Amino acid sequence: MDLLRLALFQPDIPQNAGALLRLSACLGIPLEIIEPCGFLWDEKRMRRAGMDYVDHARVTRHASWNAFRQKPGGRLVLLTTAGGTRLDRFSFLPGDVIMMGRESAGVPPEVAADADVTVRIPMAPGLRSLNVALAATLAVGEGLRQLNAYPPEDLS
Repeated sequence: MDLLRLALFQPDIPQNAGALLRLSACLGIPLEIIEPCGFLWDEKRMRRAGMDYVDHARVTRHASWNAFRQKPGGRLVLLTTAGGTRLDRFSFLPGDVIMMGRESAGVPPEVAADADVTVRIPMAPGLRSLNVALAATLAVGEGLRQLNAYPPEDLS
């Protein structure tokens, strides 16, 4: 079992998906794509967005929300501006799946209702949200830190 996974719910922007594909590769965590995407997911576009990291990422594409929910895993941790728990006060557990919503609309209510926990990133008053790739990076970094699961470094 992976200590942490990242899931993108129907991503809209290929550049964000590419950035998170790169994050997945560099930090050794699986990336789950819940379709349909708001763009055509093909090798050419993902190579452009994810550069040469595509071959190092473990990506699983799911045809739908229902297909994704069939895969066994730990808690579903939805990162949302409406989250009930602050990220800096949340305790990750091995097997957690951090899910990001669509850039344009988040997740629908029925998907949010399936989350085991909702988490938000605390921000300065009056500001709404971070870019989805930046928000995911903060959450994944915190999860890996808590689980002592950053990949080992090759310092040679």
